[in-house]
Amino acid sequence: MEEKRKELEIKVDKKDIQKSWWIWYLGAELSNSYERLQSLIFCASMTPVLKKLYKDKGELSEALKRHLNFYNTEGIAGSVITGITIAMEEQRANNEQGSSDAAITGIKTGLMGPIAGIGDSIIWAAIMPIIIALFLPFAIGGNPLGAIMPIILYTGITVLIGYYLCIKGYLIGKNSILQLLQDGKVKDLIDGASVLGLFMMGALSASYIKIESPFKIAIANSQPIVIQDILNSIAPGMLELAAVFGIYWFLKKKGPRYNIIMVSIIIFSIICSLLGLL
Repeated sequence: MEEKRKELEIKVDKKDIQKSWWIWYLGAELSNSYERLQSLIFCASMTPVLKKLYKDKGELSEALKRHLNFYNTEGIAGSVITGITIAMEEQRANNEQGSSDAAITGIKTGLMGPIAGIGDSIIWAAIMPIIIALFLPFAIGGNPLGAIMPIILYTGITVLIGYYLCIKGYLIGKNSILQLLQDGKVKDLIDGASVLGLFMMGALSASYIKIESPFKIAIANSQPIVIQDILNSIAPGMLELAAVFGIYWFLKKKGPRYNIIMVSIIIFSIICSLLGLL
């Protein structure tokens, strides 16, 4: 009887997981709706697996609807949720305990926030600045590698990380990932990645942002007072630091409006140049 039950079990193979993950990876940051954000691409990524697990059209329809609920996380680190969800759907299709509709929706909803925080801290705040810092000198020197290599390297690294997390999520299941998130080591990893990312951004700002003021105050029968020399005596790079913090303040207040930032910098630079301030 036990052997017969095992034969009837529906199993997801590696190709199914790969197909599902590739759909998620390629569309995670592209297919967003204003109402449910990444729900459409998550549902699309689960479709190959769900079609294999649920042969009945009614069950398949319900499974697809289940993954159209609001969903939003970081694309690369969020791959682990894709793997966990595949494992839970497989368990549900085989009528195993602990993988009800509510449990699957709950694990997605519960994990998307913490996983997004981990992904943003490691992928966007650490890995991305490091890659840019490595090849920025090439770009400044006019070498095409400065534009090409960051794209190739970033893509390669994120593909490896994302695929590994998806497979790992499928293998370890929901219990292990919840235990991992409750472990203090994850918080230490996030804090370390955040500090490293901020360190790299500070190094980039100091190395590649150059702002100097030619403004001088003329004094009769004496040498003119050079404002830049005074600023350097107080803190070298003060203008550069002020520019970075000004942009950071704008991003915190108004959000990632990059076009407005670029146009504002250009206009401000032209005005200050005409006035002889910068």
